[in-house]
Amino acid sequence: MLQLKTLAAALLLAAPIAAQAADTPWTLHFGAHVVDPKSDTGQLAGMSSSISKSTRPTFSVEYRFAPGWTAELLAALPFQHEVRLDGTRAVSVKQLPPTLGVNYHFMEGSAVSPFIGAGVNYTWFFDKKGRNALDGTRVQLQNSWGAAGHVGVDIRLDERWLFTVDARYMDIDTKVKVNGARVGTAHVDPWVYGVSFGYRL
Repeated sequence: MLQLKTLAAALLLAAPIAAQAADTPWTLHFGAHVVDPKSDTGQLAGMSSSISKSTRPTFSVEYRFAPGWTAELLAALPFQHEVRLDGTRAVSVKQLPPTLGVNYHFMEGSAVSPFIGAGVNYTWFFDKKGRNALDGTRVQLQNSWGAAGHVGVDIRLDERWLFTVDARYMDIDTKVKVNGARVGTAHVDPWVYGVSFGYRL
């Protein structure tokens, strides 16, 4: 009987400690996302432009600064896209889209917790290369600042691990030049959707 009482007392003492260990403000996410530009990205040099989608590993760090509220910074390995003019491959380009935002988590602490957020995106275009008719030309895509929206749901797996499904809309517009002459603006404006696993530090 004494042993049972001792075990019960130990469990009661350990419970707050475990809860405190899990009640950390920091969460790291690792997953994969698709950058899916809208189907018609505008006119470039008088031709209809489109940009291919790209999937890459992503990671983010999230900080809980108030009940239900978190700040999150999203990063990724470089996405690679093909720009087509009237259906013909014209430019290959890589980009990094770091995004900083604030999320509000509904039903925080529940097994399933939807969230919504907003923030700002900076897209850096690099390794730009002309293809086919533009092979050998100097292609420039201007880096972009824009707003970003965020929706998703967290599914708690245990005290520290969670699974997240989410989607972001990013306002990305880039001025395009070929050999220094401006040929138009590409309105990329992609949806970025994917999944990740989160670990509370």
